[in-house]
Amino acid sequence: MELMQLRCFVAIAEELHFGRAARRMEMLPASLGRHLKKLEESLGVQLVERTTRHVALTDAGADILEEARDLLIRAGSMEERARRSTRSHATALRIGAIDSAAIGLVPQLLTFFRQSHPEIEVTLHEQKTIRLLPKLLSGRLDLAFVRRPESRNPRFQFQHLMSETTVVAVPQHHRLAGRDSVTVDDLADEPLIVPERQSRPHSHDLTMKLFLDAGLTARVAQIAEEKHTIVNMVSRGLGLAVVPRWSSRMGVGDVRFIPILTAEGRPIRQLDLSAAWVRNTRDPSRDRLLVCLNAHLSELAASA
Repeated sequence: MELMQLRCFVAIAEELHFGRAARRMEMLPASLGRHLKKLEESLGVQLVERTTRHVALTDAGADILEEARDLLIRAGSMEERARRSTRSHATALRIGAIDSAAIGLVPQLLTFFRQSHPEIEVTLHEQKTIRLLPKLLSGRLDLAFVRRPESRNPRFQFQHLMSETTVVAVPQHHRLAGRDSVTVDDLADEPLIVPERQSRPHSHDLTMKLFLDAGLTARVAQIAEEKHTIVNMVSRGLGLAVVPRWSSRMGVGDVRFIPILTAEGRPIRQLDLSAAWVRNTRDPSRDRLLVCLNAHLSELAASA
């Protein structure tokens, strides 16, 4: 029996809906189901009854729910005591970032940070939001730059930083490649490469909403998971991709990144970027980085 299995069980028990529980845990429903199954196997009882229309606790599940909550509270208190002890004098900082932040925000931020705090060693882990948030909870990361999820775990503290400018990646020889800007109407009927929604819901929904708001239907030609893969597919002429402007720093050849403007000629900035950390935790190194971030935030946001 593992703590993650108990957390998944409690989320299911409180939501009585696998989709909502998965969003709350920032994981895929299939992963949530696997954790529940392993817990049931380790205890030798069925905890949850699930049909296509109904999710309910069994008698055994109802019996252990309060005890599971109590175990998680006590484990959380122990984790916090250990975190305070190890981080109070730490000179190393572990940060996570989604791809666009790892390319655009973090290098600029660390340039400022090292000028004021050269003694603090920073390591960077680039992953999706759905992978970074559990690492914050487990103590493997101290701070993360993420897309804030719709379902927010109260254990997290979020600070909105900026909204990234939306651009379209087009092959170098595409008919739009010579343009300084485009509108969504200019992209009508173009084949699009989009990320898979379960792993990158914000980026996926951005593309769909842009077309929906313009009265158009996005013509999805290809689905790919990683941003670098998507941009490489664009370079091969497999389609266009709506991405954050910082993606232009990937250095993929034969691709142009063109701002998408509203009908009124304004840039579209709909991809919010936030800093996230575990609420009510003390970490002097993390807090120093946040002070540096806020001191230079307007300058950093201008390049987004």
